[in-house]
Amino acid sequence: MRLRSPSMSELHAFATAARLGSFTRAAETLCVTQGAISRAIARLESHFGQPLIHRNAHRLTLTDAGRTYLEAVAEPLAAIEAASAAMLHKDRQHHLTLSAVPTLASVWLVPRLPDFHRRHPEIRLDFVPYRRDEDFSGPTPDAAVLAGVADQWPGWQVDYVIGRELVPVCHPARAHARRASGRWRSPADLLDEPLLFHTTAPANWQHWLQAAGVPSAAPRLATGFDQVSILVQAVKADMGVAVLQRCLVRDDIAAGTVVAPFDLPIRLQRGYFLCAPKERRDHVALSRFREWLLEVAKEDEQDR
Repeated sequence: MRLRSPSMSELHAFATAARLGSFTRAAETLCVTQGAISRAIARLESHFGQPLIHRNAHRLTLTDAGRTYLEAVAEPLAAIEAASAAMLHKDRQHHLTLSAVPTLASVWLVPRLPDFHRRHPEIRLDFVPYRRDEDFSGPTPDAAVLAGVADQWPGWQVDYVIGRELVPVCHPARAHARRASGRWRSPADLLDEPLLFHTTAPANWQHWLQAAGVPSAAPRLATGFDQVSILVQAVKADMGVAVLQRCLVRDDIAAGTVVAPFDLPIRLQRGYFLCAPKERRDHVALSRFREWLLEVAKEDEQDR
């Protein structure tokens, strides 16, 4: 059977331009160029051999034939679009796209994901590139694990995950030598050591020292690193002492490759947060991931 109906793209271009009265606004709505809308309608008119739209400088108007055709196709076109959206939505309910701070993802999150997949084998989880300034505009993940403070993202669904607890770490030999010589009696004594730091959070040393009872501390920072993994390697190479989120060095402390000379329960406001637009709060996969993530993070922070 020979099909006499035009393409869906031509129908959508025609119906949207007719509804909005503008090629430009139709192009913006359908995320295409104005030229694409104009060409699609021109093909539609050529297909039927008659004009469907009157073009003028102010607003598009329909010809009698265009008005008749729009009345016939508008409702079926809307029904097809609604059915297609429902099918895609149903498929997406068990598919979650996520971005996360790379260090937290590699050191803390990914090693725990097998547990999530055992609990929820029906959910597909894909990671997309991390953007520090994620704003959920354009093609985006469903949710993102970002570093910051809770009130940094107004209007979003924001949950604290982990990372507020800071701890200084150093090479075991350095800690043993300083303690044997009596040089490390209080947190203030760390000011005499080379203080290693992360370049995105150089104030962490001052914040930690103040919380540890050294209110007038003015730490002289030694060497900065832009990646936590390299900073930890610098500690293992005995280049100095670093202050880091406990969750990122927990395994190293447990293995004895680094030690925490002053292991105090110091928490700051900055941490890692699961962020998502509020309209995605009913996304099935996101809800289940959120519930699991907050549970394992709480267990991790309680297991000191």
